[in-house]
Amino acid sequence: NTRRAVGHIADALGIKPENVMLGNGSDENLSVCFQAFCDAARPACFADITYGFYPVFADICGVPTKIHPLNENFCIRPADYFSAPGTVFIANPNAPTGLALSREDIRAILVANPNNVVVVDEAYVDFGAESAVALVPDFENLIVVQTLSKSRSLAGARIGFAIAQAPLIQDLNTMRFSFNPYNLNRLSLLAAEAAILDTEYFSQCTAKICETRAYTAKALTDRGFTVLPSRANFIFTRPNRMRGGDYYRRLREKGVLVRHFDKPRISDYVRISIGSMDQMHVLLAATDELWEETR
Repeated sequence: NTRRAVGHIADALGIKPENVMLGNGSDENLSVCFQAFCDAARPACFADITYGFYPVFADICGVPTKIHPLNENFCIRPADYFSAPGTVFIANPNAPTGLALSREDIRAILVANPNNVVVVDEAYVDFGAESAVALVPDFENLIVVQTLSKSRSLAGARIGFAIAQAPLIQDLNTMRFSFNPYNLNRLSLLAAEAAILDTEYFSQCTAKICETRAYTAKALTDRGFTVLPSRANFIFTRPNRMRGGDYYRRLREKGVLVRHFDKPRISDYVRISIGSMDQMHVLLAATDELWEETR
């Protein structure tokens, strides 16, 4: 029975329970969106550098895609999605860049797509971005997807949720019930309720991550790194003394793991998750050692 968890989530977001659908992580909600609102005539429209599962979902569902390149600063261009040929998927903040659109940018995309569903994936929104949930009452074509895996520290519990007007939620539930009606277990639901109700822990954790992110971004910038202005719980950065792949491998040799994407345009960058302040000091110390070794 998901009613209690749905009720707590709705209360926390200031919406009604009929506007919420729970999923087995936000990935299930996103997958259902691909299945329900994409087909041969309605391609999935998303950025070239974004959450890696979007093309996977499109491939699994057998639907075409319309890919829009990020601009030279790795930002999503809202106008690229005006009058889209199909369903729009926007990660906001985007991954792996951490950059975010404003709520007004999202509004503009919604206004320009009255006949298309727009899915805003807000996995990292609690770390400094503007949520589009406030736009749900005004737009019947908007679906916002969030998760408890990041800011609520429940990655292993697999709890995500979609927020939309009631008719869209009904459509999503119809699709989900057709293949996975029993998608959540009681332990995860209890964990979800506890996480939503513990607002003090949530506020402390997100504030600490934002503080540590700012410290780390400045420390890397002071060392000559290019650091994008992140609104997520990670930093996307380019080292100034070696290629991104080399930096990743050399850090790994020192027991420090960061994420490298061997893809066009971003192969010189790495994504650094924000951990504790002690962990970030280890990263910075390892970086300083590398720079000494490469003099």
